[in-house]
Amino acid sequence: MSEPARIVHRLPLDGVHVMHVEEYGNPAGLPALVLHGGPGSGGSPLQRAGLDPARWRILCPDQRGAGRSTPRGAIEHNTLPHLLADLRLLRAQLRVQRWLVVGGSWGATLALLHAIDAPQAAAGLVLRNPFLARAEDIARFFAAAVASGAPGWAGLLRQAASARQPLPAFLADLFAGAPMAAQREAAACWWDGEQRLAGGPAAAPDEEALQRLVDRYRIQSHYLSNGCWLAPQTLLQRCAQLPAIPIEIVQGLQDRICPPEGAQALAQAIGGHAVLRRVEDAGHDPAQPAMLQAMARAVQACAAAAFQR
Repeated sequence: MSEPARIVHRLPLDGVHVMHVEEYGNPAGLPALVLHGGPGSGGSPLQRAGLDPARWRILCPDQRGAGRSTPRGAIEHNTLPHLLADLRLLRAQLRVQRWLVVGGSWGATLALLHAIDAPQAAAGLVLRNPFLARAEDIARFFAAAVASGAPGWAGLLRQAASARQPLPAFLADLFAGAPMAAQREAAACWWDGEQRLAGGPAAAPDEEALQRLVDRYRIQSHYLSNGCWLAPQTLLQRCAQLPAIPIEIVQGLQDRICPPEGAQALAQAIGGHAVLRRVEDAGHDPAQPAMLQAMARAVQACAAAAFQR
């Protein structure tokens, strides 16, 4: 069982969404913002591994529609610009001047974009297995899921072809409006394929977990089918706008969801103030021991550089 939150914040965002934020650690400590992946996954204790609660004030928001934010699974008023505005509001509400930003996968994408959007806010970035969100990255992910051997993906691909839609657009439409039984079947298939790629446990989700997955994949397919709202500039192109802050990139070399080539391209795009740490015995799963150790080292190194400037 995960530890109880020290403080829970409920932050109204507009007339629809309310952001759930959990705060841990030392209220007088160095601020750290922890961004979950997905999009749509929600927070978990693993994402703040490496942050000593005696030293850090750890802030863990669930992004719009994700985790315990409400309404869960809602895609209305849920785009990248909304998420960036939410982080600006959160920082103002909690009166944080500068924070270390930690994110994995999509959380790393959002961390980079937040640093570009609010350069005065980010003291440093720790990025695990970054997702670049290019068209080829999205296509590669779905191709790998189809090839993972998980039952059902081939059927989804055939349905998308029959509907004359790209697979991401077909899935977005399915999770936005298909009968719930079809959404649950697709969510179970997606989860199975994702777990096979990540090397995590492949146990089937129970009924409650399956409904959470439906909501998660509704958001994820919504973002992926829209290219995560990054056009016309790619994430790599936007890196030229990053502030000159310390950036640690931690990449599992066995990752089949966000392959190592992406981290290498990101480090090259950022330039000299990015450190790329390659982790031999790790994939996409943040719980792998080698990844946990590498993330702890990256947090320590980035904090030493970020808060002694």
